[in-house]
Amino acid sequence: MVRVKLDAVDRKILSCLQSEGRITNVELADRVGITAPPCLRRVRALEQEGYIKGYHADLEQEALGYGLTVFAMVGLHSQAESDLQAFEAKVQMWPQVRECFMLNGEIDFILKIVAEDLGSFQQFLTGELTPAPNVASVKTSLTIRTSKHKPGVPLPAVK
Repeated sequence: MVRVKLDAVDRKILSCLQSEGRITNVELADRVGITAPPCLRRVRALEQEGYIKGYHADLEQEALGYGLTVFAMVGLHSQAESDLQAFEAKVQMWPQVRECFMLNGEIDFILKIVAEDLGSFQQFLTGELTPAPNVASVKTSLTIRTSKHKPGVPLPAVK
């Protein structure tokens, strides 16, 4: 995929969409200072170039019954590529795992897990994660509170 260099208008579009994904094309065009047809063409081009991966609603997990967030640090017995891929495929099947990162260092993966309560998390931990193939160790940390939640990436302000 060939990436085009982003100009100031593209950056403004990305910034607006990242903070407010449901904005209309007309309002987006107005905010970035161009008319609606070229704005829509730019958005489509940014999507095709892979700068925009999708549009999502930011759901309130506690309101939906998920009052617990846990980070699990997972060590594997083997780090052969096929074993890493097998673990990642297994993670894809667990809906309560919301994010998974492969790490460099002492642990292989860190998982962000949501659960209704401590009991449901414990059931997942002992029934799914710990006995999963190739899992050597799991260390968990329960969150106390979230002081910052900012999806996306920092985009410099464009004048």
